[in-house]
Amino acid sequence: MKHQLATMLELQNGMNTKVHADWREQKFEWYRAIWVECAELLDHYGWKWWKKQTPDVDQIALELVDIWHFGLSLLLLKGYSVEDITAIVEDEFSNPKSGGDFAIDLEHFTERTLSTKDFDVSGFARLMVGINMDFETLYVGYVGKNVLNFFRQDHGYQDGSYQKQWGGVEDNEHLVDIVAQLDTSAGDFKDELYKRMEARYKELHG
Repeated sequence: MKHQLATMLELQNGMNTKVHADWREQKFEWYRAIWVECAELLDHYGWKWWKKQTPDVDQIALELVDIWHFGLSLLLLKGYSVEDITAIVEDEFSNPKSGGDFAIDLEHFTERTLSTKDFDVSGFARLMVGINMDFETLYVGYVGKNVLNFFRQDHGYQDGSYQKQWGGVEDNEHLVDIVAQLDTSAGDFKDELYKRMEARYKELHG
């Protein structure tokens, strides 16, 4: 877990720095980003009693990955070392228990986010348990999303020259395909993923 967390923290700091070189001094409202994501997550879970709804677990997992981005940013803001953050996460993830009602667990997590303006690691772990999401799934989803964001930025996303369709297939789908071909436990997973994406992008765009 320590190596995986180190990779994610490096990526998060890198993406935050890409957005603003002095991101730590900007007083961005990371907690606000978390509770907004919580509202979106609840929509994917379903709460409307006046129509039939089935939880979209894949979308819920994606929303949890997004929340993790903001949570890591809050942990980094505290000045914690990788070792400190690893100890916190390992402790809170060691034996989380679902409250038995995902929507209620989500509301408790949201309430704590709003009252503390901080990241409730234990509450987040409880939400993962609620959809049977393990740490490996969180890691792979997180790294994939970050590498794709970096790739887009590096290939003209801001000036509009980037093409999301590669040979008629959206980049998200290429990402999933490439990740499936890689050893996600390898130390160079994120670097190899970027290289493979670049090779395919060049192959399909010349």
